[in-house]
Amino acid sequence: MPKDDMLGPYSEKVMDHFMNPRNMGEIKDADAVGTVGNPACGDVMRLYLKVSDDKILDAKFKTFGCGAAIATSSMATEMIKGKTVDESLKITNEAVAEALDGLPPNKMHCSVLAQEAIEAAINNYKEKSDTKQTSDEK
Repeated sequence: MPKDDMLGPYSEKVMDHFMNPRNMGEIKDADAVGTVGNPACGDVMRLYLKVSDDKILDAKFKTFGCGAAIATSSMATEMIKGKTVDESLKITNEAVAEALDGLPPNKMHCSVLAQEAIEAAINNYKEKSDTKQTSDEK
């Protein structure tokens, strides 16, 4: 069977990030954690961040879902590492899909989940930062 037939509707990049996910796992002393899920398909994505001076030093994920959900999680972590939290908030689901050389239309919701996980983790980081600043001011 030709190699392209084995990929089905997925790009080589999607398959690579699914078969060899980057940054899979968790960060034990994470500065932020964001968990999002899609009730329609059952995918759940948890994103862990290590942040210093508003810069994302490390990102890891745990995802329960299909190959596209794992690939978008993997790509999202690659895209945010080294960026500031504000730069990371600008990453769209379209940018995640594009970085993977596209997703089938029925799997675009996976890239939305990746974007939402980034937003949830950064919101968690900002909440913790605000709480820490408030307690430091007392």
